[in-house]
Amino acid sequence: MDKRESMWDVYLRKGMSRRSFVKSCVALTSLMGLSTDQVSKVVEAAEKKPLPVVVWIHGHECTGCDESFIRSGAPLASDLVLSQIALEYDHLLAAASGEPFEAHLEETINKYKGQYILCVEGAVCTKDNGVYCMSGGKPFIETLQHAAHNAAAVIAYGTCAASGGIQAAKPNPTGSSGISHFTGKTPVVNVPGCPPIPEVMTGVVMHVALFGTVPPLDNEGRPKQFYGNRIHDTCYRRPFFDAGMFAERFDDAGAKAGWCLYKLGCRGPETYNSCGNLRWFQGMSYPIQSGAPCIGCSNAHFWDEDPMTTRMPEYGPLGNVDKIGAALAVGTAAGVAVHGAMSVIQKQKREAEEHEKE
Repeated sequence: MDKRESMWDVYLRKGMSRRSFVKSCVALTSLMGLSTDQVSKVVEAAEKKPLPVVVWIHGHECTGCDESFIRSGAPLASDLVLSQIALEYDHLLAAASGEPFEAHLEETINKYKGQYILCVEGAVCTKDNGVYCMSGGKPFIETLQHAAHNAAAVIAYGTCAASGGIQAAKPNPTGSSGISHFTGKTPVVNVPGCPPIPEVMTGVVMHVALFGTVPPLDNEGRPKQFYGNRIHDTCYRRPFFDAGMFAERFDDAGAKAGWCLYKLGCRGPETYNSCGNLRWFQGMSYPIQSGAPCIGCSNAHFWDEDPMTTRMPEYGPLGNVDKIGAALAVGTAAGVAVHGAMSVIQKQKREAEEHEKE
């Protein structure tokens, strides 16, 4: 009988210790943004649930999302592919090609109908019957619709799959679009970014794999645990924004001192992502830390918001940011003054009460 292994079965077959297995589960729990009291549920799922079958297809894209994925450090992409999922079809990582490879895709879809996770990179070309992006000898849109119709869930990796990406930038000559319009009723998780953070990619697929459901999503279909905060909320340069201290040029003293890059085009105040929390390459750095403004690559139409080094048109209800720092400074000073005055009054009152007792 064709028995599908669980993650624990794979560890046993490879002679790996129970300790290594539990450590991996603890790391996965943290990566998925779950609290520590969920570790036991993750361990139970990893022991019992068979490895999730994953089909990974590519539309109109640059393969940058794959490049990001294979650099995942926690878990390593190799561990994910070899021990934690059953990757049956992937254009980039597969050794096979041609007709046998396409036949295997069809066999996988039929064998695991309604059970597999469909990962998609790239946009859908709709103009001229989709001939500008072919996959396996037919328009990608046909492959996507067929695979999505029979999937348990769809993960749209990258801004191209989520909203069209650079292919959909004006004037969009190929009629490119995000994939969610072509996936029918199958639930879709959007993981935007150009590319997405590697650990976000692995965290989302493991959540679907272990729990059998998509993670909690926001109103744009993005997992809340990774897209719940703005870049601005977690930026280490935020104190300079609050103080009204902005770099005016990339080579001025403010830029060298780490001041806020808002006036140089930073889209952090309107961009939701985990760059400030997770950073890239196992926490080594991210664009703002390297001195470049956030370009808002997880926003739907960021390619049309050029030039990306130009200050945002406005900053919502806060108004003119040049005055924000001064206003905050005045407010802080006023607060300190009030606190000081109240302390003096309370001290005088306490001394008077003690004097009456004497």
